[in-house]
Amino acid sequence: MADSSATYHEPVEKLSERTLEVHRAIVSLIEELEAIDWYQQRIDATKDEELRKILEHNREEEKEHAAMSLEWLRRMDSGFDKQLRDYLFTEGSIVEEEEEARGGSESSGGSLKIGSLKGGNEDE
Repeated sequence: MADSSATYHEPVEKLSERTLEVHRAIVSLIEELEAIDWYQQRIDATKDEELRKILEHNREEEKEHAAMSLEWLRRMDSGFDKQLRDYLFTEGSIVEEEEEARGGSESSGGSLKIGSLKGGNEDE
């Protein structure tokens, strides 16, 4: 099998067919997201209105492609499916959604305790 991506971190021959297919979808999703970003930058930079309209159209096409890849990934991975169902199309703070999902909004006192990850005092 030819190496279709330079982002494999393990020998390709040790990877299952499912892992290879998921990898293809993830790489495609990354590429679509990059294309959205590139088109947006070009939209911001151009002074030509007709070119802007074309670039906006192209950006929206890339969003469709990204959504299709994401949906395929969701269908292939039950853990990913659960996370997407927990976080997509919610209202309010995304961080509070995560705290509620962990049952820790009361115990954390609203703090993410980031300071403790750095080994320092979280009040610093």
